[in-house]
Amino acid sequence: MADATIYLLGVLMATSSGVLNNLGTVLNKKVVNERKSEEKFFRRLITNPVWLAGLLLQLAAGSVLFMFAVAWIGPALTPGLMALGLIVLAIGSVRIVGEKLGKPEKIGIGLMIIAILFLGLSNLSIDVPGFNYLEAGFLLRTTIFTACLFGASIAFKILAKKIERFRGIFLALVSGFFISLSNFWISILLGTIIQVFSGSANLAQWILFLCSAAILVGSNFYSLMVLQDAFKSGQASNLIPIQQVPIQIAPIFVYFIVFMTFLYVPIDPFAPVWMVAGVGLIIVSSFLLGKEQARMEAIK
Repeated sequence: MADATIYLLGVLMATSSGVLNNLGTVLNKKVVNERKSEEKFFRRLITNPVWLAGLLLQLAAGSVLFMFAVAWIGPALTPGLMALGLIVLAIGSVRIVGEKLGKPEKIGIGLMIIAILFLGLSNLSIDVPGFNYLEAGFLLRTTIFTACLFGASIAFKILAKKIERFRGIFLALVSGFFISLSNFWISILLGTIIQVFSGSANLAQWILFLCSAAILVGSNFYSLMVLQDAFKSGQASNLIPIQQVPIQIAPIFVYFIVFMTFLYVPIDPFAPVWMVAGVGLIIVSSFLLGKEQARMEAIK
């Protein structure tokens, strides 16, 4: 269990990362709506300064804070705490279209604040640097968990091609599965990076480090591109909450099934209740924050 100071710093890093990530998403969505009917769509995006600014907020500033958060409190709590940034998404989307926050969004903001409080009370942190990543059971569970996320991504990508009406929703879920994959594997990267760069890593640690690095780069890039494609079919304020569903549910499996930290670290008996309640409120809140935006036309 992380000490109080490190834990609070981890919480601060996670929430700050969520704010920057969602601010970047708002900028990305603004450009996508302006350019989605143009030819050479992706080429237009990567040459647009506003879209690039949004990308930097997500992949540079947001990612650095995210890595600190995972290193200090682990991959189970971090994704949930980052959901605080959905408030920024709701307000940012509203500002762009010139509307006011409706009652559902206000309720959603209140629920989000309560959810973050619940997650903070759970204190279900994981000692990332001190965990034994070479334990056979952990490697088996990691393989199964990774395969399940890949399998779900493939299934929803196929559905996105076959059912045009729900294309944006299915692509948002694909993006969410890949972010869940990245959120998990970054803990393995951080758990092996010290041995690798100190020259004390064995072959197995090198393999884990290289695999985690490749998965992180590939999953983050693919998730971002899939989400931009999804934005062509729906609003950010609708699709990001849907994307959050696998992102918020996966950490429950990460903590209780993959890492199984509770077997050797004493936890508060109510901690699982706080975590599940927090995740549930985040999912409800995320849909409330996007509810009113569902009827809006794309940003002009």
